[in-house]
Amino acid sequence: MAKQKFYVVWEGKTPGIYNTWNECKAQVEGVANARYKSYESLQEAEAALKAGANKSWGKGKTPAKAGAKPAKGGSGASMEEIDYDSISVDVGTRGNPGPVEYKGVDTRTGEILFYVGPVENGTNNLGEFIAIVHGLAYLKKLGSNKTIYTDSRTALAWMKNRKIASTLVRSPATAKIWEMADRALQWLNTNSYENKVVKWNTEEWGEIRADFGRK
Repeated sequence: MAKQKFYVVWEGKTPGIYNTWNECKAQVEGVANARYKSYESLQEAEAALKAGANKSWGKGKTPAKAGAKPAKGGSGASMEEIDYDSISVDVGTRGNPGPVEYKGVDTRTGEILFYVGPVENGTNNLGEFIAIVHGLAYLKKLGSNKTIYTDSRTALAWMKNRKIASTLVRSPATAKIWEMADRALQWLNTNSYENKVVKWNTEEWGEIRADFGRK
């Protein structure tokens, strides 16, 4: 049986402590810049709620250890705490398929570093993949080895396999998003980079900093 967790919502529809992820999700879904986190005990959750988000949000259960093994589903190092010296990417869609836009932001400040879209007749997964590669190309031009955060496991899998496994039909209507995706894949296969691309831990840290707030 899974261990009971307690979810603190500092910024959401109704701040407080919730006993299940579904209850927590109902409070933060669609809320821009929602801040919430899970705890192993009610005592920890109560203390965190009282301390406030500024002291508790974005902190993992333990600091990351040097030489830690990569997290399952990610392509970078396992990280219990947020690396704020990084960029975060995310996608906003209206329908799937539908208009797609994406952005990359400074994880620490939220400053928008690049923004593209909307592109008609795209999918969330294609947009996520393109956004990650855009971030890699952006950082490479700057000579930066900063980490990139994404909340998409699918896009991470496509990167790892160097293959796009989308079911979106290629047609004149989807030509633009596919042109961007093909160009991103070509860049990925012809460039090297040292940046870690890491799965953002939404359940522990809240929505990714680049979130469009459309869930």
